[in-house]
Amino acid sequence: MPDLTQSILELVRLTSTDLPPDVEKVLHQAVEREQPGSAARGALETVIKNVELSRKNSTPICQDTGTPIFYVHHPAGCSTQELRSQIEAAVVEATRKTYLRPNSVDSLTGKNSGNNLGGSHFPSIHFFEEEGDTLTIDLMLKGGGCENVGIQYSLPNSQLGAGRDLAGVRKVVLDAVFKAQGKGCAPGVLGVAIGGDRGTSYLASKEVLFQKLNESNPDPELAALEIRLTEEANQLGIGPMGFGGETTVLDTKITALNRLPACYFVTISYMCWAYRRRKMTVLTDGSVKYE
Repeated sequence: MPDLTQSILELVRLTSTDLPPDVEKVLHQAVEREQPGSAARGALETVIKNVELSRKNSTPICQDTGTPIFYVHHPAGCSTQELRSQIEAAVVEATRKTYLRPNSVDSLTGKNSGNNLGGSHFPSIHFFEEEGDTLTIDLMLKGGGCENVGIQYSLPNSQLGAGRDLAGVRKVVLDAVFKAQGKGCAPGVLGVAIGGDRGTSYLASKEVLFQKLNESNPDPELAALEIRLTEEANQLGIGPMGFGGETTVLDTKITALNRLPACYFVTISYMCWAYRRRKMTVLTDGSVKYE
């Protein structure tokens, strides 16, 4: 197996310093929806300027470079132990080069590891064996502000009048957006998982955030709900950074999992405007493609 450390380091640099084109496009569209001279438009214009400067100078888009979350889809026979070692080495070097801020803190002692490593869950790495010869690595950098406003509901919820159906899902998702206000660095993107157990529901709500903003849900019912939730969230008037305005949510992504009859969880992972996710693909000839 080839040493991919330097290629993964470039993936980390690209993710931290350059927003994906689909995200930047939607942010530009959001600027045009806000009133000239408003605090909302000013906030978004500052965001756009920040994105451009970060790309030009190869510096982090946000001072909180977040939790590195890797999803690795690998062919049979590929050593996940070697891949983990290479990912960790790339993370350490990215921290040294300041593409990442040292963010891994021991929960008991409060000590920062200084290199973004810590135990078996920091960085967060998920491996999936796939058919074929292609290796892909998806990376998301999820900041603490948006992570703090993630939430899980158990339906039915009598306080919100939310039953075990998509109407109930709609109510709790909008409740989550309203509770977040500007704390999650709006405008954000909602990753929603319906079903599963408490753990898999949280994982799936983040996994769905790897989808591009222009991708439509293959399930027509969920696709319609995604559009409706985005529209209704933007009618709450929270706006960019909580300053009010037309754009609170940029998009909504929903996935559904099987569940136990006794359980009906709805989990919302909120992603801030600094929607940092990128993919690298190692082709059969050894070349690397970034998206």
